[in-house]
Amino acid sequence: MSHLIVHGGTPLAGRIVPSANKNAVLPILCATLLTSEPVRLVGIPEITDVRKILEIFRTLGSDVQVDFATGVLDLHHRDTRFDPARHHLPEEMRSSIMLVPPLLARFGVARIENDVKGCTLGVREIDPHVEVMERFGCTVERSAGALIVRADGGLKANHHWLDYASVTTTENFVLCAALASGTSTLMNAASEPHVQEFCAFMTQLGAHIEGLGTSRLTVHGVQRLRGGEFRFTEDFHEATTFLALGAITGGDIVVKNSAPEQFPLIDRTFAKFGVQIVHEGGFSRAVVDGPLRVKEPFTRNILQKVEAAPWPYLPVDLLPIFVALGVRAEGSTMFWNKVYDGAMGWTSELSKFGAHAFMADPHRIVTFGGKPLAAAEVESPYIIRVAIALLMVAASIPGRSVIRNAAPVKRAHPRFAENIRALGAQIEWVEGD
Repeated sequence: MSHLIVHGGTPLAGRIVPSANKNAVLPILCATLLTSEPVRLVGIPEITDVRKILEIFRTLGSDVQVDFATGVLDLHHRDTRFDPARHHLPEEMRSSIMLVPPLLARFGVARIENDVKGCTLGVREIDPHVEVMERFGCTVERSAGALIVRADGGLKANHHWLDYASVTTTENFVLCAALASGTSTLMNAASEPHVQEFCAFMTQLGAHIEGLGTSRLTVHGVQRLRGGEFRFTEDFHEATTFLALGAITGGDIVVKNSAPEQFPLIDRTFAKFGVQIVHEGGFSRAVVDGPLRVKEPFTRNILQKVEAAPWPYLPVDLLPIFVALGVRAEGSTMFWNKVYDGAMGWTSELSKFGAHAFMADPHRIVTFGGKPLAAAEVESPYIIRVAIALLMVAASIPGRSVIRNAAPVKRAHPRFAENIRALGAQIEWVEGD
C-alpha cells in the first residue's frame, strides 16, 4: 500500500507539461489489436494500467518495445494468439473490457471476467457493453468466473441508442464497428475530449468515422486497418489539477495546454471560487487575487453549484478537485455528481482536516469552506482524483499530513510526486502498511 507524506503550506510555482490522458491512452492501446501492422505511440505515460495492458500483449505473443524515458512505444501484433481458456484479462482494471472487441474481431472469441472493476465509483455495470456486443451479432454465455463472447461469422453492423452517454461503451461500439460489415450508427454517444482523441487515432489507422465530437457517430466498416504513428496530446484532467494546485496553495503554476478550447466551462467553474484562468501562448495559469472566496449567485436564496455529468458538462473526474477548492474557499457550495452514486462518500476524510462538508445524498455534498484547517492523516478510497484532492488540501495546510492508500494516483499520473516536487512541494512516497 502506498502512502503520501505531505509537508504543506508552501506555495507551488513553476512550469509543467501534463502527461497524456489515461482515458485516451488505454482505449488506443486496446485498439492497436485491430491491426497486424506496426504501430508507434509517442508520449506513452508510465502508469500502472499501461504496464498491465502491455504485459497482456506480451502474454498474447505481441511484440512490445517501450521506452518510458522517451515516451515511445512500438507495438506489432503480428504473431498475437488468444485462448479464452488460459488468457484471462485483469479484473482490477476496468479498461480491460475494451480488449474484448479487438479480440472478437481478430479471433472470434473473447472473455469478460465476472468482476471487472476500476476505481470505486459506485456501481459500474457491464450490461451496456454486453448489449453492444450482442447488437453486433455476438453470443454471450456464462462460464466459471467469466462471460464467453463469440462472434461466429464476424461482427455485423447495426444501429444502437445508448441508455446514457457512456465513454467506455461508446469506445467499445467504435471498436466493434470499425471492422464490422456495413455501416453502424450510435446515438447518445459520449463526446469527451479523450473519446475524440481515440476516434482520431482510429481514423488515422483507416477507420471511417463521422460525427466526431457529437452525440451521433456513424462508422463505415472497413476490411482492415493499417499501422502508423500517433502522438498523444496533454491530459486536460492533469492540466486542471496543476492549475488547481497552484490556486489552492497560493502559488503560480504555468501549465502547457494546447487545447484551451476545451476549457470554457472548466474556467467558469474555477471562477466560482475566485480563480481566473488565463490562456496565452499555448500555456495556462491560475490567477488568484487574495484568498479563495465562493462567488455568490445573483439568486441569493440558492447555493453556488458545481454540477458534473457527461461532456460537455464539467467532467465528473474533475469534481473532487473542485471539492478541494470548495473546502478552502470562504462560502458554501453544492457539488452534484450526476453519474456515479456513492462517489462522494469520502467527505468524512475531509473532516479530519477540520473541513465542514455535508453529504446530502449519494450524489450531492455541500461544503462550508473557509474554516480553519489542520494537518491530518487521512485515507483515500480507490479513486484517482480523490487521492489528489486530499493531497491538494494537505498541500495547502502548514504541517505534516499523510494520505494513506494513495496508489491510485499512479494509475493516471506518471511521475506525479516528482513533478510537484519540482514545483516546490515537500512530499514523499512511502511503500508498505
